[in-house]
Amino acid sequence: MRTFILLVCLTVSVFAADDLTVLKPAADGTTPEQALENWLVRKFNGLVDRRTAAFEKAIKSAAACKTWQEERRAFFLERIGGLPERTQLKAQITGTLEGKGYRVEKIVLETRPSFHLTANLYLPDTPPPWPAVLVPCGHSHEGKAVGQYQLICMLLARHGMAAMCYDPIGQGERYQMLDQAKEHAVFDDAPHVKTPHPFARLVCTTEHTMIGLSSALIGANVAQFRIWDGMRVIDYLQSRKDIIADKIGCTGNSGGGTETAYLMALDDRIVAAAPGCFLTTFKKLIETKGPQDGEQNIFGQIAFGMDEADYCIMRAPKPTLICAGTRDVTFDFGGTMDVFREAKRFYSRLGYSDQIDIAAPDAPHGFTLQLREAVTRFMSRWLLGKDVIVREVASLPDSFDDNELRALSQPDWTMEQLQCTPKGQVLLIPGERSCFQINAGIAAKLKQDRGTAWSGMNDERKRKIIRETIALPEEELPTQIRVTATLPRDGFTIEKLVMKVDDGFELPALLFVPEKAKGTATLYLHGESMQADAATGGPIEKLVRAGEIVLAAELRGIGETETGLRKTAYGRGRFGRDLLEVLTVYLMGGSYIGVRTEDVQAWTRHLQTKAKSMRVIAIGEAAIPALHAAALEPEHFEAVTLRRMIASWEALVGADESFNQAVNLVHGVLRHYDLPELIEMAGRDRVRLEEPVDVMGRPTD
Repeated sequence: MRTFILLVCLTVSVFAADDLTVLKPAADGTTPEQALENWLVRKFNGLVDRRTAAFEKAIKSAAACKTWQEERRAFFLERIGGLPERTQLKAQITGTLEGKGYRVEKIVLETRPSFHLTANLYLPDTPPPWPAVLVPCGHSHEGKAVGQYQLICMLLARHGMAAMCYDPIGQGERYQMLDQAKEHAVFDDAPHVKTPHPFARLVCTTEHTMIGLSSALIGANVAQFRIWDGMRVIDYLQSRKDIIADKIGCTGNSGGGTETAYLMALDDRIVAAAPGCFLTTFKKLIETKGPQDGEQNIFGQIAFGMDEADYCIMRAPKPTLICAGTRDVTFDFGGTMDVFREAKRFYSRLGYSDQIDIAAPDAPHGFTLQLREAVTRFMSRWLLGKDVIVREVASLPDSFDDNELRALSQPDWTMEQLQCTPKGQVLLIPGERSCFQINAGIAAKLKQDRGTAWSGMNDERKRKIIRETIALPEEELPTQIRVTATLPRDGFTIEKLVMKVDDGFELPALLFVPEKAKGTATLYLHGESMQADAATGGPIEKLVRAGEIVLAAELRGIGETETGLRKTAYGRGRFGRDLLEVLTVYLMGGSYIGVRTEDVQAWTRHLQTKAKSMRVIAIGEAAIPALHAAALEPEHFEAVTLRRMIASWEALVGADESFNQAVNLVHGVLRHYDLPELIEMAGRDRVRLEEPVDVMGRPTD
């Protein structure tokens, strides 16, 4: 059923000619730029509530619990793009260090062909064999060399357990975006932070999210690299005669807590797991800090019904210790307790309530002394079968603050001493591939595979795939449009329009109507603001004076509804002001391209009531949504002008740097089509490309 637009004409008032602002704050004080964020939170919380209701039904029987686990595991693996083929690790021990009560082996593994991992393996000074614990790093620039990760490994080794701490991609010796033409003392996107290597120039969270954009376009996730790293480390540990193969643990803090949560959910070889300073509910996360970097957002997981408690639930009833600080300002502790309570109920349903617990000292975010001791006790119980008292330092003063507590324990080694590769970076190994090169190879194969399939489809099937890929509903967006003011100008008038869309969210537009209209119209979509080209003597006025009706309209997150209110987004604007909102939509299984294409279609239907023929001009961020609308309904547009648009998504996959491209993120799109295929569907003779840009936004041929 088609939904028609209701045009409501109110009593109009005349504003000053230079006042083209349309939206006003709501009665409750909500500003237009806050409205989009609030709309997304309402949508998100609705999906959370739906998942909660489903969970309540799922825990009524052991069989239903098992189904819940299996469905989420299968979903998780599919959304990260599956797992690569196991290849030879070609392990190298490149050096050793002797510590007090332990020794360190410096190890390099080839986890994929021409793709290396660097790690330090801390071994007890007691006779082997030993259990082993993986220690994935959090978001530390120095990776495995950071003091808190050395300290947990030393503590585990001194209590009879091997501990293998390894660099994640984008950290330590595994930066993926080296600048070999220039040495950097500090990071470009964090000028107050010293780089761990002179060729590294962007902090780890920026690298992870950049790789995340690349991975998502091919239907994967940067988390796949992180997860596969951990699984290959387990492969290596189990291959050693001095390691007890069926006694493997895993613990990590912050980003390492993310990695621990993922690994413990997907790899049954992990007997005991202790994720730290990460687990909270997505509801709390979205309402506070917002989505975090690339690997911490799995496409559509909230729409599917996979919240963070499910990382614990998927491994039930295996022993799990949730670690947190009650004063953590990064991951809300109230949400952590909600995770624990829900997971505890699930474990209880299976009859193993004692095998999940929480360690929550009065401490801030970090792998603090209290958590290091708690984790070592936990691992000793489940890997060694010993309940022991663990004290990292012999005694504590009667009173102390966080800084004094940190000063009580000091790491043994410098970053240089723990270095595993000759030049301090795996990308400096001859023949080494980066994550971007790996993804580019996959994208090239996808292009080859989809070519035949795409050309063999009829247009109806192609349009169905496009709508599904960008999460565009089959039914048209219900809208109401009202005129809020009319501005007279010499030879034409401007109507201020407000379009109410889903759940009361509103979008503005300016309708330019010439006194002598020639019956043609232009939908003018600027990627920055409807006012950008609306000044006196500007491009829009020239069209109007030539007799053209022009609708200068805004899409969600552009112009008056542009958000970016939360300043915690990383990358110093590299991904766009609305990165957190883009990732919120991503978690809900949608895309900004999808919601903006809806908006283009709604404005198109309105403009069709004003003229017999129509064209569209779309600039910058508005170009790809407009192209989708033209490909889906080419009959609506006599001409399509796309200005400052990238040439293809494939170019973005292989680029190790981009700027403001998060808004163009569509998960798995290159499994189906690319921008050139959309141009063909819109009609190559009707589409005009002007001022094309590369993925950095720079002019290109």
